[in-house]
Amino acid sequence: MGVVHWDQVEFHRRAKGEMDASWQWLGAAAGTRGVGVNRVRVEPGKLPTPPHSHSVSEELYFVLAGSGLAWQDGDVHEVRPLDCVIHLPDRRGHTFVAGSEGLEYLVFGTRHPTEFGWLPRSRAMRLGRPWTEGSDDDPWDIEATVEPLAVGDPAPRPENILNVDEVEHERWHDRTTTASLATRERSRLAGLHWEKLAPGHRGSVPHCHSSEEEVFVILEGTATLELWTGGGDIEETEELRSGHVVARPPGTRVSHSFRAGPDGVTMLIYGTRDANDICWYPRSQKIFWRGVGVIGRIETLDYGDGEPLEDD
Repeated sequence: MGVVHWDQVEFHRRAKGEMDASWQWLGAAAGTRGVGVNRVRVEPGKLPTPPHSHSVSEELYFVLAGSGLAWQDGDVHEVRPLDCVIHLPDRRGHTFVAGSEGLEYLVFGTRHPTEFGWLPRSRAMRLGRPWTEGSDDDPWDIEATVEPLAVGDPAPRPENILNVDEVEHERWHDRTTTASLATRERSRLAGLHWEKLAPGHRGSVPHCHSSEEEVFVILEGTATLELWTGGGDIEETEELRSGHVVARPPGTRVSHSFRAGPDGVTMLIYGTRDANDICWYPRSQKIFWRGVGVIGRIETLDYGDGEPLEDD
């Protein structure tokens, strides 16, 4: 079904020099394909990773708890819960510095078979999986020997750091409230939205994607995940609570929808963007060619012999 609760996923800790953080690889546990999502806990005053940048991957961060600083190309900016930090590919070098109570966040990222990563302090480069610098040393060992990362006074927050409370909230019939964080104007490869559903109400109607991948993280409340057949019937359900992660890879032909529990539900919705994506709505039998903005409805054709035209 592609569902996992983060209480079931092991933490992996890595501590070297000024870097000390623990990761839960939630996307892998839930069954994502082309994207990843990790939950990260950074120890007080420490860094999760060396300053780094990606040439192709796009990273979207969502702060769950604690406080700290977002380090970006030498400047630092305060971050707090419900903040979203957007890092486009081939842009700023970045990392975090946890505050006195530590820092906890989710990071969503696109995966690419040919990726170039750059660590400016150790001058290590990553091409796909291997690191290269003429040696097979772990660059984190080199990072642990350099001077601590310089951190000055916090600067005003740039456009790539924003809070749920700072963006416009769209409300639909008093049932759904959405805060769009990583919009098309702010990110390229994927989007991220904060959404709250009123008790007993449904979010998006049942649908599935041919090319785009979606990941849902339940933040508060409860919900029921419904999986629908191509004919428009509910095939399977799963009860969800805070901490559940739902992966919906592309091309499954199984549609999904969420219905809020008695206290409502708040979730994060992460999804990739693909101009060739086709979206299928089984209840209305509609197809949405998203790249060209055209919606059509499936009809049964008859050749006159009483037998409907079958799918190829």
